[in-house]
Amino acid sequence: MRLLIAMMMHETNTFSPVPTDLQRFALGPGEAPPRGEAAIAAFRGTGTATGAFIDLAEQIGAEFELALGAHAAPSGLVLDAAYEAMSEAILQAVTRGGFDGILLDLHGAMVSQSHEDGEGELLRRIRAIDPKTPIGVAYDMHANVYADMVELAQTVAGYQTYPHVDMYDTGVRAGSALLQMIQGQAQPTTAWGRLPMIPHIMRQSSLDEPNRSIQARARQMEKEGALCASVFTGFPHADIENAGLSVVVVTDKDPALAQRLRDELMQMAWDSRAQWVYELEPLAASVARAKTLTDFPVMLLDHYDNAASGGTMDTTAVLAEVLRQGLRNVAVFAIFDPQAVQDAIAAGIGAQVRLQVGGKMAMPLMPHRSEPVELNGVVKLISNGKYRNKGPMSQGARQNMGQAVVIDTGDVEVALISRHVEPFDVNALLCLGMDPTQKDFVVLKSRVHWRAGLGHLARATVECAGAGACTSDYSELQFKNLRRPIYPLDEGVNWSAANL
Repeated sequence: MRLLIAMMMHETNTFSPVPTDLQRFALGPGEAPPRGEAAIAAFRGTGTATGAFIDLAEQIGAEFELALGAHAAPSGLVLDAAYEAMSEAILQAVTRGGFDGILLDLHGAMVSQSHEDGEGELLRRIRAIDPKTPIGVAYDMHANVYADMVELAQTVAGYQTYPHVDMYDTGVRAGSALLQMIQGQAQPTTAWGRLPMIPHIMRQSSLDEPNRSIQARARQMEKEGALCASVFTGFPHADIENAGLSVVVVTDKDPALAQRLRDELMQMAWDSRAQWVYELEPLAASVARAKTLTDFPVMLLDHYDNAASGGTMDTTAVLAEVLRQGLRNVAVFAIFDPQAVQDAIAAGIGAQVRLQVGGKMAMPLMPHRSEPVELNGVVKLISNGKYRNKGPMSQGARQNMGQAVVIDTGDVEVALISRHVEPFDVNALLCLGMDPTQKDFVVLKSRVHWRAGLGHLARATVECAGAGACTSDYSELQFKNLRRPIYPLDEGVNWSAANL
């Protein structure tokens, strides 16, 4: 057996001003997205779907080619040049042919300058070259699903956890189902549908209701005979037609069962729609509430500026409020400011510096802006910013925040970084000499993923509504392309499984 494997992942925030060029998909600055043996070396043994695909191939003794290992932190529209270069790397392999199956590690919410359905476009191009070879796809839970993303593949599986600690398991689910088909042990049949609702990201965690019960039911369906059952909560910061919640169920030569299970999951999601709505708290009140807590560490979530949702990571509203209210023994991860990093490096470790940090990237699609904050402190640490994830999320995968420094004001330690990375892994902080267990307060530019590697350390959590392109106030998002009406943005929205 011979398999083609490829990774091409990006979650596109169409409101984000952060450009998404080809270099952003590389493992580090100045590199290109790895291909061939370099990609295999980068992703073998990692807790990713690609890592699972490699393991599955090797376990059955199959030959395989890894055409591309491209993954970029969420940001703005993928530049057409980047999209075409990555697609071509995959299509070249497809053209060479000779494969018994194709396994794709995709996100499901990629939007390029020319294609609002980046994954569907890739599948259309593959099918134009090779209309017959079976395809299995692993998608992120936040996929915004279009018809071709499902109907041009034979097996589809999505993450069932958020934080995404089951990336590897999802690769196993999608890959195993495809291998069963190739070996004549299964005949996949698929049903999918989408709801007129756009769940709030802050209410999507599978550790909390309603998603906990819904994802548990999807897992139970797989134990009861479904090949793959996936509830895609969707990525709302995308002004595209199909943003929002959808369901895909794959069964073994039983389309009626696939439809029945799909309808059950969609009904569960619709019946719980009020629980997907998020209530905001004013920033000053949140920080003041945190200041009254005495069981440490307290995690303060700067959820308007999460790099894993396309945030610039350079907004300063939460940091400024923490400084204004005088919180002490604080670690902040992180402010994206390459120029401030270089200024601190030039000053050297131990130097006293006065830096204007953050607030340097305009957000033209947001109704607010962020101003720089002055940090007066000592350069405590200089780092190359490289580490590997401890896990459980994407365990073993390489991370690179670029050159980084830590500025210590006496009360607050602030990490300044040169490349966007979300702090979902404890090693993001530990590699900079920041031990969260030794801090009273830890400010994280994160929404939910931080719970994967740091959640067990938190004694309390305070969600802070700051500023940023991944705002949690959806009234600030000017949707022009999203299908309407849609809950909860519009009133009187109705849905029935009978209409599918």
